[in-house]
Amino acid sequence: MYARRLLTVGLTVASAVALALPAVSASAGIARGSFRETDLVSNIPGRAQHLDPNLVNPWGISASGASPMWVSDNNAGVSTLYDGAGNAFPPPASGGPLVVTIPKPDGSDGGTPTGTVFNAIGGEFNGDRFLFATEDGTIAGWNPAVNFTRARIEVNRSTVGLGAVYKGLAIGNNGVADHIYASNFRFGTIEVFDTSYTMVALSGSFTDPGIPVGFAPFNIQNLGGVLYVTYAMQKPDKHDDQSGPGFGFVDAYDLNGQLLRRVASGGALNSPWGLAIAPATFGNFHGNLLVGNFGDGRINAFAADGSFRGQLKSETNAPIQIDGLWGLRFGNGALGASTNTLYFAAGINDEQDGLFGSIVNVDN
Repeated sequence: MYARRLLTVGLTVASAVALALPAVSASAGIARGSFRETDLVSNIPGRAQHLDPNLVNPWGISASGASPMWVSDNNAGVSTLYDGAGNAFPPPASGGPLVVTIPKPDGSDGGTPTGTVFNAIGGEFNGDRFLFATEDGTIAGWNPAVNFTRARIEVNRSTVGLGAVYKGLAIGNNGVADHIYASNFRFGTIEVFDTSYTMVALSGSFTDPGIPVGFAPFNIQNLGGVLYVTYAMQKPDKHDDQSGPGFGFVDAYDLNGQLLRRVASGGALNSPWGLAIAPATFGNFHGNLLVGNFGDGRINAFAADGSFRGQLKSETNAPIQIDGLWGLRFGNGALGASTNTLYFAAGINDEQDGLFGSIVNVDN
């Protein structure tokens, strides 16, 4: 029964105004207003309001217009679901919580999910409703009509060359058809797949000649019809990033892969991954592009003209700093997840543990 309730979803993912951001250096800015972090869920007893042993190194956060938030638990090989207060979903009284296994390339347990998206069109992507990129070089899809507690491998590029390493995933329509876009960190490319999971070439190639050699697409997200791509420095094996002050770039592309402009370069960036656009109610950062650093756990804000606005600060005027920060997403207005609340996922303690929480504007 609750399978049907989970699938009674709106067809819209929060639509933000597309930003036209010129290239700027992410240099010093003044952050005004205060924000409060609340730690909702962790795998560590006593670390947050709720305990979930499956929340280990959570990355991406996805949702439909009416669903709970789906979190990719990279080190647990699953996706866990939460309402806006951090309660596992569905509640035990309704047969929950639901935990969806993300498989390895060979089909066994223990996949490594990263980015995740919701597919609103049930007849596309083999009926998969939630999709997951993995560091194993696969894309997995969850179709409840096939298996309610397990995703299936839809794309497997784990044996191509040294093996793909997908760190991020986006979904969108380029005016002709729907596609998913995966950031392949090892190959330094954005790979595009049609609704049958066939790799396709678009008119653009997601190329920015100004990005230095050694940096690769780290994450990709569709925010208001613009594909934002973050870049991080590769370690020698090109599997993980090398963090450091100024190590990062952010670009904006259209949905055909044509470069629109450089958004941010160096400065406050440090292995940027999380992306979100703040709503009008988000204090002095309203309408800004928020970019979360995995490297130092800070959240940077960029105005519509591309200027660096500063970093989210706590009530003590110190920058909010979340160890191992990965995903950022504003609530969808369902199940207590306010559209004014910024949710985050983090792989704390060197990605060996997990934290899911929220950030609100104190003055709102």
